[in-house]
This record gives sequence, C-alpha cells and structure tokens, in this order.
Amino acid sequence: MFLTVCGLIILSFIGTRMFTHIDLNLYGYMVGTIVFLGGFFYRFISWGERPPTKILIKKGLKLLGRKKTPAVSVEHLLTHKFIWNRGIYRWTQHLLIGWGCILSCFVTFPLVFGWMYFTMDENGYYTVVTMGIDLMKVKADGLIAFVFYNALNITAIMVITGVSMALYRRLKNMQARAEQKFIYDFMPLYMLLFVSLTGLLLTFMNVFLHGAGQPIMSIIHQYSVIITLIYLPFGKLAHIPFRPMSVLARNYREHYAGQGMKDCKVCGEHFVSTEQAQDVIHVLSINEIEFKTSEGVHLGELCLPCRRKYRIAQFSGFPTHQVKIKEANQHAQV
Repeated sequence: MFLTVCGLIILSFIGTRMFTHIDLNLYGYMVGTIVFLGGFFYRFISWGERPPTKILIKKGLKLLGRKKTPAVSVEHLLTHKFIWNRGIYRWTQHLLIGWGCILSCFVTFPLVFGWMYFTMDENGYYTVVTMGIDLMKVKADGLIAFVFYNALNITAIMVITGVSMALYRRLKNMQARAEQKFIYDFMPLYMLLFVSLTGLLLTFMNVFLHGAGQPIMSIIHQYSVIITLIYLPFGKLAHIPFRPMSVLARNYREHYAGQGMKDCKVCGEHFVSTEQAQDVIHVLSINEIEFKTSEGVHLGELCLPCRRKYRIAQFSGFPTHQVKIKEANQHAQV
C-alpha cells in the first residue's frame, strides 16, 4: 500500500509538471481512490493468505508463460466469453456494466491524479497533455474533442443500460429472486445507477440549464463516487479488480488436466486433475481436516456424484455411493 501510494505521488509529480497543474475540484476523488486502494490491499491479502489461494497464486503465476495465456486473458478479461454460455442477455448486461466501469476508471483516474489534462490556446485548439508531455492538438469543436468531453457520459449510459437489464432480470427470473439479497445483489446495482445518473445530470445541467444547480449536483456526484469506491473492495463489485485471478485459475486447471486426470475411487471416472486432487487433500490436512470414508478413501478422491451418494449413505445406512448408477443430470450444463 505504501509503495503504491508513493508511486501515485511520483506519477502525479511527473504528470502535473511538478504539481503545477492540479484540479482541486477532483481532490475528493483522489482521497476516495487512496481509501479504495487500502481496502483492496486489505481484502486481497486476507484472501491471498488462505491456503487454497496461496496454491492457486503460486502455481498460477508460474504458468503465465503458457501459449494459451493470451487467449485465456482475452476470453476472461475482454470478451467475457465465459458468460456467453449463460445466455446472450446476461452476457450483454455483464459486458455493459463491466466495460462501463473499467472505461470510466481509465478516464477518471488520469484526470484525478493529473496524468492527463487539457490546455487551450487562443486558436480554438485543445492541447492534450499526458504525463507532462504535449501529446496532441485537437479542434475544440471537432469529433475527437467531442469524444473526450462525453467519454464519461457514454460509459454512464453503458452502465445504466447494463444495470437496468440486471435489475429487470432479478425481478423477473424466479431463480434469481429466490437467491438474491438486498445488500449483496441489489445495493451494488443501485450505487452504480446513482453514480451514473448523477454524472449524466451534471452534463444536462451544464448544457440545458446553463449550469444551474451544477455545484450542488457536483458535490452529490462526488460523494456517491467516493462511497462507491470505499464500498467496492468489500462487496460484490470486488470481483471487478479481482477478475485477473481467473486467468491464473484457468491456467491451473487446464495445465494440470493435461498432465493427468484423477480417477474416482468409486466409479472410476475422471473428475479433476491429479494435481488438483492432491492439492485439495493437502489444503484440508493443513487445516487438520480429514474427510475419509470407512473404507479409508479420502472424499477428495471421489467425484461429486459419488460424494453426494456417500453423504446419503451416512443417513440411510445403505452404501448408495457404491451403486454403479449415474445421476441423470450429473453432467448437466449450468
């Protein structure tokens, strides 16, 4: 955390040309971002100290050099193809919310820390300054300048559309209604919706109301962003900065699955890689947990259907896990 904040200060020193171009109106966002980083580091370290996570991170980092890593990264971080299998509707809403938030950060953070700002000459051209270097000149009423002005409005519309789709699904889908909770499922969506709407209202007040009410709405929007940043590491939205870890998990599963699969001790079918089965047993032993059957077989060596049958056997007294009958939906796609 200390090194990260020092890095931000150094980059701001360079980007603002020795702190000569600082927008104090964005000071609150800067404080909120630093608090967010503190929460993120706390949450990530707490998660990373768990024995299963340590194994995943250690072995996953070693496998980043795989030839398939770029393709896996694109699938998990850019196109979100893993959501496509759940339906185009969910994929669309996820893509809009995810990329809306990410692009908003790409625009906001450089402005907040002074890595990018604009100066205007008398000839009607803006100079885009990036990390203290004059990057390009754009016409004030040109297309590029229009995109710069409205980048956050575009991302706000993306987020509002995605959130609206998510809320509609949560209200109409019976399975989602049965599983959802207000704090975990609805509140993050309401926070994103509020941030996006107040951001759009700022533009509306500036363009159509000639700035009337803008100072108050600016404070409301700023507070909504700060509260969302503080909440982000501790709620459902934490999966946004945690998402890169899915690349490590995918590499771990695919690499060790190619080396050899584990046979279920009861039915004999492959269910996970041999490495993963050993890691599960190792992690459980670290926590002094031993899941062994009366036959001396560890439950980590049984596939999920046989594991469920074994649990039933403990209540019924009949060795159902030894019955060679497959479940009708044991390979169902969710």
